[in-house]
Amino acid sequence: MHETRMTLGTQAVRLIAVAGAAAIAGGCTWVKPTSGGEGVHVGTASEIVRCNKLGATHAKTSTKAGFFSRGAKKVDQELETLARNEASEMGGDTIVPQGPTSSEGRRSFDVYRCSVP
Repeated sequence: MHETRMTLGTQAVRLIAVAGAAAIAGGCTWVKPTSGGEGVHVGTASEIVRCNKLGATHAKTSTKAGFFSRGAKKVDQELETLARNEASEMGGDTIVPQGPTSSEGRRSFDVYRCSVP
């Protein structure tokens, strides 16, 4: 009977591999801006006074990569990108967050057209 034992070195290599994968996955941004989304500005309430409100969009993304939590900054960037992409589809050029990102990775944005078409 062949017995397989994990040496301390093998355990360390596996631990390093898992930690490295978690660090990479936690920092990844999977959502890319569309060509239209790249032209959408993330504004503030004071910037949209003279803009035309077109509606709202609701973005959702994953807050975890496997068993590991993703960074809040990456989650927020991804939600903004999703909202910018959707705003461009609606004919908007500016989004304004309605509130903070939820712990489930959700955030709503108002969509505006501020430039003259």
